[in-house]
Amino acid sequence: MAWDKPLPNIDLDIKPFWDGLREHKFLLFRCKECGTSYWPASYCRNCGNDGEFMSGLEWQEGSRFGTVFVFNIHHTAFHPGFKDEVPYVYALIELDDGPMFGTNIIGCTPDEVAIGKRVEIIFEDHLEEGFTLPKARLVP
Repeated sequence: MAWDKPLPNIDLDIKPFWDGLREHKFLLFRCKECGTSYWPASYCRNCGNDGEFMSGLEWQEGSRFGTVFVFNIHHTAFHPGFKDEVPYVYALIELDDGPMFGTNIIGCTPDEVAIGKRVEIIFEDHLEEGFTLPKARLVP
C-alpha cells in the first residue's frame, strides 16, 4: 500500500536519529561531559557544557523504555491519511534516560492507556519509503 501520510521532516541535524531507527536503534543526544540525555538537541543544562550548539553532545543508543507522562486521544484525523486509524493515542513519554519523547501508542485500545503506565519504544518500518517510525506500546 502506498504511503499517503505526511513524510517525516528529516534534515541534516536529525538524520542520524532516523538512520538509527532504520537499524532499530533508538538514539538520543548525550552530553560528552556528564552523560545527561537530551531530546531534542540542546546544550547540557546539567553540567553547563556550553560548547557550540550540539558540539558537546553525541548520539548514543537510549534504553527505549519509559512511562506515559501525558496523552490525548484523537477522534478526528488531522490528515486524510490517518482516517482509518482514529481513534489513536498520542503521548509524551518520559524516557528512563530522562527526556520526554512524543509518539503514538499502538497495539492497545485507547482506554488501556493511562498516565504512569510503562511503555517501550518500538520500530515501525516503512523501508520502501525510506524510513522507520518510532512508536510505543504498553509493557505488560
